[in-house]
Amino acid sequence: MFRFILLLTAVASCFAYKDPQFASGRTTMVHLFEWKWDDIAAECERFLGPKGFGGIQISPPNENLVIWSRNRPWWERYQPMSYRLVTRSGNEQQFANMVRRCNNVGVRIYVDAIINHMTGTWNENVGTGGSTANFGNWDYPGVPYSRNDFNWPQCEIQGSDYGNNAERVRNCELSGLKDLNQGTEYVRNMIVNYMNHLIDLGVAGFRIDAAKHMWPGDLRVIYDRLRNLDPSHGFASGARPYIYQEVIDLGGEVISRDEYTPLAAVTEFKFGMELSRAFTSGNQLRWLVNWGPTWGLLVSGDALTFIDNHDNQRGHGAGGNILTYKQSRPYKAAIAFMLAHPYGVPQLMSSFDFHDTEAGPPMDSSGNIVSPSINSDNTCGNGWICEHRWRQIFQMVAFRNVAGSTGINDWWDNGSNQIAFCRGGQAFIAFNNDNWDLNQTLQTCLPAGNYCDVISGEKQGSGCSGKVVTVGSDGRAHISIGANEYDMMLAIHQGSEKIKYSLVTVSSSHIVNKQ
Repeated sequence: MFRFILLLTAVASCFAYKDPQFASGRTTMVHLFEWKWDDIAAECERFLGPKGFGGIQISPPNENLVIWSRNRPWWERYQPMSYRLVTRSGNEQQFANMVRRCNNVGVRIYVDAIINHMTGTWNENVGTGGSTANFGNWDYPGVPYSRNDFNWPQCEIQGSDYGNNAERVRNCELSGLKDLNQGTEYVRNMIVNYMNHLIDLGVAGFRIDAAKHMWPGDLRVIYDRLRNLDPSHGFASGARPYIYQEVIDLGGEVISRDEYTPLAAVTEFKFGMELSRAFTSGNQLRWLVNWGPTWGLLVSGDALTFIDNHDNQRGHGAGGNILTYKQSRPYKAAIAFMLAHPYGVPQLMSSFDFHDTEAGPPMDSSGNIVSPSINSDNTCGNGWICEHRWRQIFQMVAFRNVAGSTGINDWWDNGSNQIAFCRGGQAFIAFNNDNWDLNQTLQTCLPAGNYCDVISGEKQGSGCSGKVVTVGSDGRAHISIGANEYDMMLAIHQGSEKIKYSLVTVSSSHIVNKQ
């Protein structure tokens, strides 16, 4: 009986960290990469909350090394100097204010937690909060950490280690970053105290950076010492933080993602790699009929999914030829498929424009981050891309919310790159990645009525700004997506039904709505 109780406890602990703790009816998070806390708070209130987004992954909030010699690159945020909450994004008071304001409108905050290492060795040694370090002595008084808190003997991971030496991958330095020893009580306590402080401020969970480079047993101890989420921020009593671990595993390495799924969720890098290939015609879309673990992906409940993230959109991390905002048409289609399909917990990327893969966010001459401007069409300016504000993307966030927990049904394909499917009786989507038009009468699984296509436009009052799809009493509708249309998909759902339209004329090249 005692062993059975222990087993149940272990199973409960495993599932406890895999619930993203979204507010009811929300399903999708977005990574607001390098945004300032005040700007995130404003974005929660004016856009993310009203549009039904579930959460935000933020950049690391702890003090990092200032690296002027490389013109403040984005990756300086991944060089911790201390666990004080002061960065270019703001101070602790601004952070706490952001978390509270976002939670108040149903948008959760997930922290990118850098707990594997501290900085590399640089000529500069001052952090964003004024802390200094003695790199040669492994001395970080801002925590404080000293030489005994790091793995010894000092070594640096070599490329060959990934294939055959798990001990070196976990105990040696990643790219020269000073490797903490999470096996010691002192280091564990410093990390747990930092993460618990963030929980007290109202965050919903953590991305664990470089989880692959830490021992699973050490991570389990750290996770299990974390506090429950704070009910005063709208979380259920006893709710545990959502944890998703960065483990790059494309196969053939000595360390497997399967070592980490018993602990918490894992970032599924194969997901974006395969969908990028499919929507750039490397694979036929019809093969996506069995999308999920059959493709070598994690079990759905274990997977944090994405097309691109801040690493691989710059050619780092895993997978080649990843779609990004720079290839907007297939990128939007891949995002639409991710959000239309029930697999995994999806995360969107919201970027700043870059040409140099090391470039940091838009900044002034003093190194201060420049806030995104909001244009009259709700897109962003000042060097920010804001993919989450693209109509084709935020409309699909609503689609996923409406689809809820329904599965895939009534799959159709043309034996090539035209596909369509329903989500229960809630939603329908179709894609055309062939070089000829899609013109088919298909089952939409929706009640009879006129629906606004949420890709070409949106519902506006009693009408639509884009295509209108007329669904008959049998649930079928004529679906048209031209090969050369601006977008390669069409989507309708229960929330997109329009009213009081008397005349509608729609073609692949012209859209005319008359009331």
